Amino acid sequence: MNLREVKTLRAMNHSNIIKLKEVILEYGDLFFVFEYMECNLLQVMKNSRKRFSESEVRIWCFQVFEGLAHMHQRGYFHRDLKPENLLASKDLIKIADLGMAREIDSHPLFTDYVTTRWYRAPEVLLGSPTYGPPVDMWAMGTIMAELFTLRPLFPGSSEADQLHKISCVIGSPIKNEWPEGLELAKAMNYKFPQVSGIDHFSASIPGVSKDAIDLIKVRQTFLI
Repeated sequence: MNLREVKTLRAMNHSNIIKLKEVILEYGDLFFVFEYMECNLLQVMKNSRKRFSESEVRIWCFQVFEGLAHMHQRGYFHRDLKPENLLASKDLIKIADLGMAREIDSHPLFTDYVTTRWYRAPEVLLGSPTYGPPVDMWAMGTIMAELFTLRPLFPGSSEADQLHKISCVIGSPIKNEWPEGLELAKAMNYKFPQVSGIDHFSASIPGVSKDAIDLIKVRQTFLI
């Protein structure tokens, strides 16, 4: 019962967070029994023959934000949000796979190897030893964009390429906006590309309303 994922799941009781039904130890092997869900959000996207409507994306993302709010209010953050870890049954979405979750008040240093690279926040890519719930918000911004386009927003092939692709969409950070990030980059000898702050979001997510773009932008701001 002291295993991190079990401890985290026992602290959660929300309709948009997967429920752990039972833990079974048998012949040295540990089995987790969860409530049944049909598939994950990545499978939903792969099986879709057309782009989702804003109404569908709104319904799904609202549920994830409700689950995250519950988690954050209880002192935890997920650290590994990606479409594979969001389970779906019809219109119901639940956050799953809390094995990487941490308590917000737990002592750093945190590992920088969290979340599939495409959904990883810049501070994590830059090796920050201290981060928290904002990394979940960043991941949700990328997932929202992917639901609209059915392709990753920042499909980097390495950490450096990931940072480059982020900068090309939202612009390179400047000192008065994100001095901590520039210090992190300097410490690891990384130089952000000289990309203007021109907003390329609309071009990256075509055919989406201004309200949707603005909501994603809030979650894609360089903040540590």
